Parts: sequence; C-alpha cells; structure tokens
Amino acid sequence: MAQEASPGYAYGQLERALRTASSTTDTAVRRRAHAKAARWRAVLAGMAGGTLDIGSRTPVAGTPAWVTLEVAHGGFATGRYLAEVPVRPEELAAVPSETPGTTDRERVNLGYLTDAGLAVLRAALATEAYRVEVPEDAALPVVAWLLDHGHAEAALDLVAELRPLLHRLRLAPLPGAAPRPSGALVRLATVGEVRETLRSATTRPAIAAMLETLRVWHPLYDRLVALWAETVEGDLPRLTEDGVTGGWPCRTWPEGWGSRRAQWLADYATACARHRASTAHRQPKGNFARLYRALTLCRFASARLTGRDVGWIRRALANTITKHGEPGSERRAALRAAQAAVAARPTHAELAAVLAGRLDAYPGDGGLPALDPVVEADAVPPHLVAKVARALEAPVEELVARGVIPSGDVLAAVLPQITAQLMAANVEDERLAALYAQTYAAFRRRRGLLLLDLEHQVRLEELPWIRALEPFRARRPDVARAARQTLTQTVLLALGSFPQAILPNPLVRELGALAKQAGLPMPLLEELAADIFVGTFTGKWRTAAAATSRIMAGTLYARYYDLPDEWPAPPRRLLRRTADDFAAVCEARAGRRRRSVAGNGMVIEQSQILTTHNLAVLTETLELRSRLGLEPAAQVFTWVVRRLAGQRSWNRQLLKNIAYAWRQAIFFLSFCTEEEQRAAVARLDELVAQAGLRDRFGPAVTGLAAVVSGARFSPDGTLPDGPGRRLLGWTTGPHWCR
Repeated sequence: MAQEASPGYAYGQLERALRTASSTTDTAVRRRAHAKAARWRAVLAGMAGGTLDIGSRTPVAGTPAWVTLEVAHGGFATGRYLAEVPVRPEELAAVPSETPGTTDRERVNLGYLTDAGLAVLRAALATEAYRVEVPEDAALPVVAWLLDHGHAEAALDLVAELRPLLHRLRLAPLPGAAPRPSGALVRLATVGEVRETLRSATTRPAIAAMLETLRVWHPLYDRLVALWAETVEGDLPRLTEDGVTGGWPCRTWPEGWGSRRAQWLADYATACARHRASTAHRQPKGNFARLYRALTLCRFASARLTGRDVGWIRRALANTITKHGEPGSERRAALRAAQAAVAARPTHAELAAVLAGRLDAYPGDGGLPALDPVVEADAVPPHLVAKVARALEAPVEELVARGVIPSGDVLAAVLPQITAQLMAANVEDERLAALYAQTYAAFRRRRGLLLLDLEHQVRLEELPWIRALEPFRARRPDVARAARQTLTQTVLLALGSFPQAILPNPLVRELGALAKQAGLPMPLLEELAADIFVGTFTGKWRTAAAATSRIMAGTLYARYYDLPDEWPAPPRRLLRRTADDFAAVCEARAGRRRRSVAGNGMVIEQSQILTTHNLAVLTETLELRSRLGLEPAAQVFTWVVRRLAGQRSWNRQLLKNIAYAWRQAIFFLSFCTEEEQRAAVARLDELVAQAGLRDRFGPAVTGLAAVVSGARFSPDGTLPDGPGRRLLGWTTGPHWCR
C-alpha cells in the first residue's frame, strides 16, 4: 500500500513562519518569514485540493519529473515551477509580431525556433555569453546545437517533448557570462553576491542606540548640565549620606546665559529630528529629561519655575556630578574620552560597507584571487572576514582549512563546480561541453523532494535535452582517471576534516556521480529519515552490508558491532527491488516491537552499522586503508568529549550524533594496530575523566576498552562480567547514559 505524507509537518512550518513574522522587528527577517509562510500555504492548499502528491517523484499533477520545482524545507513541493518566470521586456521585443503563441512565454520560446532565434542561440553558444540558472534554460540551446550538427530528427523529438510546456517554462538561458571558477578552484559565492550581502548589513537597534547616545546625546547632556551649573550659587550640589548638599541652582544668571540656552534648545531640536535610534534622553524620570523640561520652562530668572522645579534641578545636578564629576573636570573628561573612543570605532555595518566598496574593484561574476587586499588593511571582525571569504576562489582543500567550508553539506554544495567540468570533459565539442557543465551545475542546485515508497530522485539523464546528448558523450580514460582522483581526494578531505559526521546525502549523491564517471560502481547509501521510514530497503543496502562484512571481517569494528560473518545469497522469491532479508536482520538487531519514530531510528541505525554508512565500500574501492587510522579516530574522540561536556541536557539528537561519531571513530580505529587502539582508548578515558563525564559516559569507554582487549558484548549490548556498554544512539525508552 502506497504511503501518504501527512500535512502535520507543513502546518507546523506554517505556524512557525507566521510566529516569526509577527514577533520580529527586523524587516528583512519579517519579509523572509512571510515568503516562507506563502510557500507553506501553497503546499497545504495543494495537498488539500489534490493537486500535490507529496512523496511522489512527480508531486505536481500533470507535470513531468524533469521539471524543476520550488521545494520547501523537508522536500515538500509547493507546486510552482522555478522556470516559470515573467517574460523580460527585451525577450518579447526580440520576437517578430507574427509569432504565434497563447502566452508571451510561448511566443518567446517559439521565436527561438525561428531562423533568427536559432542564430541568437548559436551566437550565445559560440561566445559562452549566457547563464543557466535552472536546467530548463539549456533546453533550446541543445535544440540549436542538434540542428547545427545535422541531427534534425533528435531536435524535433526534443521539441515535441517540450511542446506541452512551451507556454509556461523559460527554455533559453539568460544573457551574460556565467560565473565559473578556473581550473580546479571553487568558491562558495561570487564577488557580486558577497558584495550585495555586505551592503545589506545593518547595525542592530541596541548598538545603534548606544552609539547615538555616546556620539550625540552625551555631549548635549554635558552642555545641559554645564548650563544649569552656571546658575548655582556656591558649591555645586552633590549626594551624601545626609542627602543633597551644596548650593542651589537658579540663584545667579551669568551674562549670555539666555543666548546659550536658546542655542542649546535649537541644537537639541536638530538632534531630535536627525537622530531617533536612542530614547534614553526622553525617559520622564531621567536626569536629562528633568533638566530639559526645566530649561523649556525657564524664560529667564526662573520666571516660570516653581520651587519644586528648582528642587528637581538641584537633585539632577547632584546625581550626575556625584556619579561622573563636575562639568569640565578631569574625571568627567576622562569618562567622555573613553566613551568617545568607543563611539569612534566603525560599526560592523560600516566596515561591511567599506569591504563592499573594495570588492567593487573585482568583477561581480567572478571570485577573489586572495583575501588580503580586501581585509588586511583594517581590524576586520572575523565574521566579516568569513563573509568575504565566501568569494575566495581557491582549491577546495584550502577553503576547508580556512573554515570557509565548515561541513560536508557545504563541501557538497561546491563540489559540482569541479564535477561539472569532469562530466563535461567527455563531450568533445567545446561549446556543447560548456553548456553541459552549466546544466549539470544547475541540476545539482535542485532541492531534493520528499520521496516515499522507495522512489528515487530525478537523475540528470532524465532531462530530455541531456538524454538527447548522450550519444555525443564519449567515455575518455583520462577523464575517468581525473574523476577517480577527485573522488579519492574528496572522500579523504571529508573524512579527514569532518571525521565525526556521516557523509550527508548531497555529498553522497555527488560522490556517486564521480564514481560513475570514474567507472567505479559502488552501493553508496543515503541517510534515511526516521519519521517516514516504513521498514523497507532497496537491494543496494544488502549489497553494501555483504561488502562490509567481508571488508571488516576480524576487525575491531566487526567485533564491537557483532557484524554477520557473511550474507548468503538472497532467496529468489524476494522482490528484486527490495532486500527483505536485510530489513529483517536490521529489525531483529534493533529489537523493535512497535512502529514509532524512535523505533524506526533504531532500525535505520542498525542499517548504518551493517554498512558502515559507505565507509567500508569507499575505503576498499579507493584503497584508502593506509590513509585512515589513528588521527581521525583521535579527532572524533576529542569532539565527542567536548560535545558532551558542553551540554547540560543530553537529548536524543545529541546522543544520536554522538553515537554516529563514535561509530566512525571505531571504524577508523579498526585500521590501527592493537597497541595504537589501546593508547587511543586510554587517552579517551583521560579526556572523559577530566571532563567529569565518567559516571555517565564511562560505561561506553569501558565497553570499547574491553572489546579492544578481546571481549564481546552480550546480545543486549552489555559485557557479561563488567560495567561496559555498547554505545548506540536510538532507543525507544530512556537512554542508559542520560
């Protein structure tokens, strides 16, 4: 029976977006929240109206799988086509008036199929002066290339497949050269994108209010205090244990006081009109407000001031003089000098604007060759350096080392910049290769759909225009070698830089593309979602498990997790699409008795244990055994202790991540000698003790140490004669180490 996606998640996301929109004072945040809410309303309306089938690889009714959809968080399609955009005036102006079409978009698309339109596409291909933002942008240029190279039948077949959507989709590229890093360099963003981000930076209201107070209102306040101090007869008022002592204001009126008063009031009015970030000077019971009100009442010689008013002036003067010193005193001057130094520092928004100005010297569609010319001259805050570094064009290893690429997910986002060139290298025609590379990169930017019933995401070759080009792609040995080298470097980079994290799904997909290009078929596995899992696995999970048992036989990993020695051939009666025997083993190892999210998580965790979640097949296929071992294991153990020590509450998500990292550390440790394993576990025990975690996490360390020494866990994950425990992440009840 087919699964169905519940609208509950979408309702929750809508509620969250609306709550953010109604509670924030940040205009940009509110705008983004409203946009999210609009997307979730579209999702819910489509689900309720039957126009959206969430969970299918074709979730929008009457829409081919290859159409690029707008996808909200969690893989929910909204129903909108990303290539369905308004026609630009210049597009329509280029179309002859007699061109047919039911919509402007259809007229534009049909216009490209005329002799004049095809000439425009040919010229764009020749100069590479075009940008493919969504894969559909490459469709009509492929038609033009096919016609140019004598493949009219293939071109007509492609047009026929596109014809039902000519009236809706943009099928030609945008003008302008595409931003493309050179060689094996990558970047997270273009200079133009980073520049726009920097110029949109604003100062937080609290910071803006503080700076305005220091720069504007404190100097005005000091002048106001000095004005009233001039009218005091005798010593200036001060606060003592007995109350206010000293002279009284409004007893003497120096020459020119009235004109100074008028000037101060004029300056104050100007400041109020220009500066509105701070409101502290307007607090009714504050010294500033009391002295200001008295000044507005005082025409001259206290004509409109009561005795009570004079008393409040005296008290306000006593407050500020006692706290900060007399007007013109060294004490008050030193305070204001220190505050002025703080106020003189540029805000982060001002620094961001300076950096954006420096970026104007670089092409907006390119990257930065170096950071120093942009950020070296000033004391730029680290978070602004990080923003600029997004445009740094460098080898991926350098960006990882700099922290510009902080995770496997970000690594997956930039990897297509390299993979696209490799994929296109099999196309001999240079113009077509450039188009292919842009299309591949755009395709990798598509967001994945929520899929049920073992469906798979749309593949590149399912795009009709890419399928039409398959006969023109060769399999060049040099490209395969380059793909293998890139695959090896990427895996080592991911495991060496983020050894505590499992390979994220986008990176797994990119590794799969590289493996295919290198001619190295591998059963690479995506992480499954526990909330939609129904207990079934495709055959590649079983294939990966069988390979893992063979590769890891006799290792620390195999002993710790009690891997099966071998997997018999699957029964022929089982469906080829599913691996029911593998699912049954996972269920039995998890001991799951009822269907629940936590129960699903337990089964999924066992599937990852049995397959090492890609590590074993990658290690064997790419011959990485000698390049893994003690260092990544030690990194993971250190990360585990820091994460646990930094959290008061060990919730389910934390324990899941810790257990997944622990599993990877044991995998890496399996390629070490027994002596190295003992030393690593001893060091781990020291870290746990130093962090004060021995009571809660000690059993995991004890269990690992025992297995290193040759012990085996009982079926329930405990040691037969000791306090050690096997560490797993998912449970249906309270976790033993919480």
